[in-house]
Amino acid sequence: MLTLFHARNSRSSRIITLIEEMGITEKVDLHLVDIFRFDGSGRRDPANPHPEDKVPALLHNETLITESAAIILYLTDLFSDTGMAPLPGSPTRGAYLTWLFWYRGVMEPVLICERMDVTHPALNATFRGHAEVIARLNAALQKGPWLLGDHYSAADLLCRSPYAWFSDAIPDDPLIRDWVARCEARPAQSRSRAIDARPQAEAAA
Repeated sequence: MLTLFHARNSRSSRIITLIEEMGITEKVDLHLVDIFRFDGSGRRDPANPHPEDKVPALLHNETLITESAAIILYLTDLFSDTGMAPLPGSPTRGAYLTWLFWYRGVMEPVLICERMDVTHPALNATFRGHAEVIARLNAALQKGPWLLGDHYSAADLLCRSPYAWFSDAIPDDPLIRDWVARCEARPAQSRSRAIDARPQAEAAA
């Protein structure tokens, strides 16, 4: 049994989008939980198994997986026939893994620091900055419409996610703007937004 612990309009929303893209909604139970929010709202939810009271958290039988990139990798490997990730041994598998972990290790910290107007030489030395993030995305998108070339994947879903939340942070780069728009226009993204907008009892049903 697979259970996703989800909070509306949060980082776990992109896992809802992934589940919709993969067509596995009937195989994953959705459990809505409360979380602490940046505006001070929310609370610790005892029903949430995440050790830091965050989302997403995925429970597969007795196995708990947390962190978006780890959950994305787990689900795309578990349901490898859905086409959302290259299979192990395929030419683009290495690039796929790189994008997942680069997002969590570099892209998200860079964008959060920029959002909070936090700067420090050590941060620039460790993560670089948004300009380097833009350059890396642009270089990939020059080779194809998606990060892995011709095929949309979970790497696109994850790496475009902060720009979906903070549209004012989208770079003034035609390739990146078009890529974000195409990601946002996908039917699975619309279905995910609709799930977050449903009444709580109905969304968890």
